[in-house]
Amino acid sequence: MPGRRTGAGHRLLALIAAAGVLVLASDLRITHAHDVPRVIGGPFALLLGASTDLGPSHRDDTQLTVELRDSTQPTQLVSWARGQGLAVRWQPGKNWAVVEGEADKVGSAFDVEVHDYRGQRGQLFYASPQQPSVPEQLRPEVVELGRILSYIPHHESKPPMLPLDVPDMGLQPSALRNTYNVSQLASAGYTGKGQTIVIFAFDGFDQADLDSFASLYKLPKFTPTVVGGQPANPRGETTMDLEVAHAVAPDAQKVVINARPTVEGDGGVYEKIAQMLASADRQFPGAVWSFSIGWGCDKLITAADLAPVRSAIADAHANGTTAFNASGDLAGLECKGGQDWSSPPSDADIGLDSVASLPEMTDVGGTTLSTDAAGVWQSEQAWFDVPLSLGSGGGVSALFDRPPWQRAVLPNRDQGRRLTPDVAAVADQFTGVKIVFNGKQLVGGGTSQSAPIWAGLAAVMNQYLLENGGRLLGDLNPLLYSVAEGSRLPGFRDVTLGGNAVADAAPGYDLVTGLGTPDVDNLVRNILVLQKLTA
Repeated sequence: MPGRRTGAGHRLLALIAAAGVLVLASDLRITHAHDVPRVIGGPFALLLGASTDLGPSHRDDTQLTVELRDSTQPTQLVSWARGQGLAVRWQPGKNWAVVEGEADKVGSAFDVEVHDYRGQRGQLFYASPQQPSVPEQLRPEVVELGRILSYIPHHESKPPMLPLDVPDMGLQPSALRNTYNVSQLASAGYTGKGQTIVIFAFDGFDQADLDSFASLYKLPKFTPTVVGGQPANPRGETTMDLEVAHAVAPDAQKVVINARPTVEGDGGVYEKIAQMLASADRQFPGAVWSFSIGWGCDKLITAADLAPVRSAIADAHANGTTAFNASGDLAGLECKGGQDWSSPPSDADIGLDSVASLPEMTDVGGTTLSTDAAGVWQSEQAWFDVPLSLGSGGGVSALFDRPPWQRAVLPNRDQGRRLTPDVAAVADQFTGVKIVFNGKQLVGGGTSQSAPIWAGLAAVMNQYLLENGGRLLGDLNPLLYSVAEGSRLPGFRDVTLGGNAVADAAPGYDLVTGLGTPDVDNLVRNILVLQKLTA
């Protein structure tokens, strides 16, 4: 909250004090007799500090991303790079490029050191401990440079799942539809017909689980389209995503895109993500996207690194696509290193999943839900399971400015930075949605459940809008915040109780549950009015 330290903030400070020691980025500082670009601190320094330095790199495929001031051809950049013995890759119409070449030439061109490292998982990668700065002669064309780093820590979500002997026994699909007031729309035939939901996944699914889920809850059977081959060893994430989306929008087409190639090979992770998204946009224009996976935290990189992803999502928005991302399950401490590094709790842990911080992404936080036996909504509070160190992600972007549509909320907070999440849905594994995984009935959880719930809701809303003179949702955030500022019907249920490790839920927008959870029947009618006013 503005002007005071929240109870959640005290909780984090207590963790830090209990640890009694902080890992200082300066411990990793490399000294030189002359001025050099700044040494990178925070999670980046922790990653390198926990890895084995193998010495100067001799690779010939070192690269970094360049954010351009506009989408015209970067002639000065190309000429400068050629003079440094480097190459530039740029696509017409894009506001980003990639500079690449031999490691020693990249280091010399930007006055940094490039070393090879072996991480705690045994992965080999190159990195520079220093952040390169934009050469003066390139400043008319170049806004910012990305990190020199070929490995991005990523997480394969394994959602918290419980057997059915939990107190609330979980929500059946019909109860879930009641909870977020989509049942009347479903009764009127709005079930996602003609819409496509794309799940981006690191793991696979077993068709037998999907068949059992559909049969058990009397839903249409469905077989997802798989793009890129199905990843092996189902861990439950993709199964849960598909089943909860199907629970809300049973007549929408479901697609699973294998995202594992984005983290395979060396370097260019965010460029690979952008290529994957561009391919999805070509194959399934106007689809609803759901992400329950993470590609590093926002403090690990710069905004320039994400320029390719931003561009790809913006292009998809133009075709009517809406994208939802799970805010994370570490209660606002998404920059903790997991298996890549370990450290006492510190401010360096506070952060967002990188892709979740994008203004173009609708970021979904998590709640603990109370309903009656039929699933009719009673109340919600922010999801935070202290004993398990789990809870709704959320917080302030380290990378992006506050977009215009978000400036009315918390106007005095955090120097005008992008705030997350935007909205929320149930995530608590004790009050989550019933699913079938490995032939067993379980209750799912995590914000990785919240995001596909919203994807299913968006598919239903898209069908309603198209059949009533509207258009696909597309870039959803401006619409959501416009509805929240004032509409004829209440589109959101405000979540005012609870918090996570770094913030508290509060009346209006907050950094744990965003604008709140949806009353979908009201929300889609408000959006239709807005669309017709701006037609």
